Amino acid sequence: MTVTAIIQARMGSTRLPGKILKEVNGKPLLAYQLERIAHSECIDKIVIATTLDQKDDVIVEFCDNNDVEYYRGSENDVLSRYYETAELYEGESIVRLTSDCPIIDPVILDKTIKYYVDNDYDYVSNTIERTYPRGLDTEVFSRAALEKAYKEATLLRDKEHVTAYMYSNPKKFKLGYITNEEDYSKYRWTVDTTEDFELIELIFKKLYKKNSMFYMKDVIELLKQNPEWVSINAHIEQKKL
Repeated sequence: MTVTAIIQARMGSTRLPGKILKEVNGKPLLAYQLERIAHSECIDKIVIATTLDQKDDVIVEFCDNNDVEYYRGSENDVLSRYYETAELYEGESIVRLTSDCPIIDPVILDKTIKYYVDNDYDYVSNTIERTYPRGLDTEVFSRAALEKAYKEATLLRDKEHVTAYMYSNPKKFKLGYITNEEDYSKYRWTVDTTEDFELIELIFKKLYKKNSMFYMKDVIELLKQNPEWVSINAHIEQKKL
């Protein structure tokens, strides 16, 4: 089956505007994320789903300059944006990613995708029971499940958060999840605030080398060697649904 990764991306952010194109060593965070997703063995296509808002023209320019496919849709109804993107690019299975996760791990991506492919689920993620660091979030679902959510969801929350309708309705969708052997949920590797960016910048400057990859285990080891780094954004609360 065809697996399409759709990354929702926009420049608007209440806490850190323009975060996805902030640079580390002269390279935008979104470029790092795309580079890492490209190492997945299971993903066939990567598409950026951005908005029609003029401020997101810069994302389209980035995509054009880097040969990245994209679609522009509603800013607030992200569910419709995902559905329209999936319809256009015709992926049988959809991997939902967000552009504030620049150190996404392709091994964990593939583990989640393979669990979905090998089992009879409509939706699989590594977030229903959180054991992975925030920032390695991966959700996989069928295009049929996405269409069902698109046609049935009415709550603003469900339209804004894409998959909320799926995992909130276990009687309508077959739900599966993966967990890590060790609970690393205390770590926050997403970028939503200045403190988040400060930590991610430290990680990239220490671990990233051109044409090389690092993984969750490498970041864990780095943070064990520098435990004070964890406190940089430990106080940041994730925004509630």
